[in-house]
Amino acid sequence: MTTPPEIAFAKRPEVTVSTMGRVHNPSGAGIPAASSAVKSKMIAKAGLNKNGFGNGVVAPPPSAVAVDVLDTRTKEEGSSRRNITRKKSAPESARNHKKQGGAGKNKWRLDDGSDAVYQPPQDENDPLYDAFEDDRSKYVLASAGAPVIPGAVTAVVGAAPVYGPALTLPEFKRRTDDALREFFDSGDADEVVRATRELGCGEYHAEIVKRAVGMSLDRGPREREATSRLLARNLPDLLTPGDVHAGFERLCESVRELAVDVPDATAAVGAFMARAVVDDMLPPAFLVGRDGAAVDHARRLLSREHCSVRMEKVWGPGDGRSVPDLKESMDQLLKEYLLSRELDEAACCVQEINEPLFHHELIKRGIRAAAETGDDDDVAAMWALLEFLVKNSITSEGQLAKGFDRSKENLDDLKLDVPGASVVFGRFVRMAKTAGMLPEEYEC
Repeated sequence: MTTPPEIAFAKRPEVTVSTMGRVHNPSGAGIPAASSAVKSKMIAKAGLNKNGFGNGVVAPPPSAVAVDVLDTRTKEEGSSRRNITRKKSAPESARNHKKQGGAGKNKWRLDDGSDAVYQPPQDENDPLYDAFEDDRSKYVLASAGAPVIPGAVTAVVGAAPVYGPALTLPEFKRRTDDALREFFDSGDADEVVRATRELGCGEYHAEIVKRAVGMSLDRGPREREATSRLLARNLPDLLTPGDVHAGFERLCESVRELAVDVPDATAAVGAFMARAVVDDMLPPAFLVGRDGAAVDHARRLLSREHCSVRMEKVWGPGDGRSVPDLKESMDQLLKEYLLSRELDEAACCVQEINEPLFHHELIKRGIRAAAETGDDDDVAAMWALLEFLVKNSITSEGQLAKGFDRSKENLDDLKLDVPGASVVFGRFVRMAKTAGMLPEEYEC
């Protein structure tokens, strides 16, 4: 078997910057020394024609003329490609210009095509003079659609009087909400009146009724009673009958929206309207000819017997009433519980009182009510109520211990009316110790 002959491959010369042209085109043929533009000038200077022949010499046909394919070609002047204006070559003013109206932002050119900016006439005798266009005039602020009443100046800005509301409606609502929140915390009605008058927005006072009632719905009976008293107190001075009428109209329109966040909004708005009628804030005719669940509830409240007395306590025992009224409410609560023995209903009534720091009075009166009956079942039922309140965090153990201490102090007086009061009190103490709500060293 014969081995194939070895083929010798020529080594490729090294390509460098100096040899690059020779490697790609070693002969250098076909590369003109000058461009066609330079060549035409040289021919014209030598007295040759366009094809390189002397005068009187006939040029060969076009097919016979050698065409150099590697000849450098240039575009003619005036071509579309050369006339394109690039962004970078544009002047600075042209690049920064932005279309903003006829002559820039807030400026318009005259109809004659000049660049002059229109200036409104400033001479009052000029037929084209417009006071609204005169920047030198002093503007008077007034609400849209509201008549300017001479003398009804609400504020002074600089040297110009301000007629109508000094604030916008959203700003007035925000500041009114701040004043009402402070009122619910402090109970200072005079501060609400002072802050509202400083706003200088008499046209918006109907919003006070709507927002005060709406914000009280998110709170308890005490805040609702405070709102009713606030509106009734400020009717002649701060609020007009028209403001109250318009405020309750807007409130009736927004009952559905309020009911989304407050389930009892319909009944509460009806109670507010009935209370306003009793306080002579609303005329009874306001409820005539109106439809809606809130209006119907207000009619039912006003149709009851002794409605005026009942509407004064429409918000229940937790409306911030006096101590004697709270004690009376607690006695009624305990008596009803001993008859029905319903723990849940009694617990709801205790929560409605909304006086957690006065629950020691409830403990004291519960022990007294059980001792007055003397029935073992009533004692066991009363202890079940007290234990239920503590375990469900409605009443604290501190209030329970304080109630036992007060009952112990009044035990001698209670013995005069109930001879077996000490025995009943001892049973309560033992049950409390067994449940771990009183210390073991507590003495009867």
